[in-house]
Amino acid sequence: MAATNAAKNRQIRQDALREQLSNKGLVQQVLEAATKIEKQAGVMESSELQALKTAAELRLKLINKYLPDLKATELTGEGGDAIAIAEVTRRVIQPE
Repeated sequence: MAATNAAKNRQIRQDALREQLSNKGLVQQVLEAATKIEKQAGVMESSELQALKTAAELRLKLINKYLPDLKATELTGEGGDAIAIAEVTRRVIQPE
């Protein structure tokens, strides 16, 4: 029960952080910087280009700090029960 409550609390915190980051527009700012770099990289001065890259990298680090990449996905059945596997079929295909 404690693990379930801890998982629920973690999910609530992550959802709140996603909403906060969304409200700040950090992801949109990173996308805008990437678009600007794509469109104007040839005419930008190197210092301006480097400043945009650095700002985008810092925003991405902030996003990753609060919302790290998910390393696993948990699948559950109906009502949160475990999924029962009825049959596993393995098919080996030989190259021609």
